[in-house]
Amino acid sequence: MSPERLLQSGPDYLAQRHVLTYMEDALAQLLEQKDEVEPNSIAKFFSEYFSSVSQGTHVLFREFAFVQCTPHNRASFLRLFWRCFRTIAKNGDLLTMKEYHCLLQMLCPDFPMDVTQKAARIVLMDDAMDCLMSFSDFLSAFQIQFYYSEFLDSAAAIYQDLLTGKSINTVIVPTSRSAAPCQRQPYSDSASLDGVEAPHFYQCLENLCERERHSTSPPLPLVAEILSSAPRLTFYGFLMALSKNAGINRSIGALPDKADLLVDDALDTELDRM
Repeated sequence: MSPERLLQSGPDYLAQRHVLTYMEDALAQLLEQKDEVEPNSIAKFFSEYFSSVSQGTHVLFREFAFVQCTPHNRASFLRLFWRCFRTIAKNGDLLTMKEYHCLLQMLCPDFPMDVTQKAARIVLMDDAMDCLMSFSDFLSAFQIQFYYSEFLDSAAAIYQDLLTGKSINTVIVPTSRSAAPCQRQPYSDSASLDGVEAPHFYQCLENLCERERHSTSPPLPLVAEILSSAPRLTFYGFLMALSKNAGINRSIGALPDKADLLVDDALDTELDRM
């Protein structure tokens, strides 16, 4: 066990792993199925539930509120989406944003359109939203949009403040109490083709991550690496860099490296057997 784990208190560990969230959901599922579960099978029910949580299959066909409520759920959904539909990439098929949204709704019936649209805009920028996209391009953009959604909405608000000339000392860093998501501006950054100063933007993002240390935010060293590549950047450039960064992909831990995106030996073996 790592020294960090040993130093972590029980309540902190439970909160970080969202154990109570899963306990409450398991109890809710048990109550829903109480007529089907025998009293002497309750222990088996909980064992199977937490086994599905460990395997990441617990989010399949669940409501969006549950799918996005923990980082593990988000990573599990991303992996399910990749495993279910990677044959699209193997076949070289190109799909529209609406078609990708239909695929997402096959796994999560109430998956919101706006999340899919934001992911598509990362790929298409100012192109028409009915343009075709490859599976790998959409998946990379969808991963950061879905997994880091709250962080990206806050980062977009910070970027717009900097773009309109606010001093770094007066930029308002959004808090978790801001319930309504901000309306993200178009990625073309037409108000300023040069974007904003990367060091200033990073300092604001660092403050944001410090305030929201338990939320899903990308690792700051990787953000610093991305923002150190140029003195200025646009928000679209920032999103593209996040979606293509191998370190970001590994930190989420849901998808293989891009070179292995078409490979799933375990699933292929099972399909061949069937």
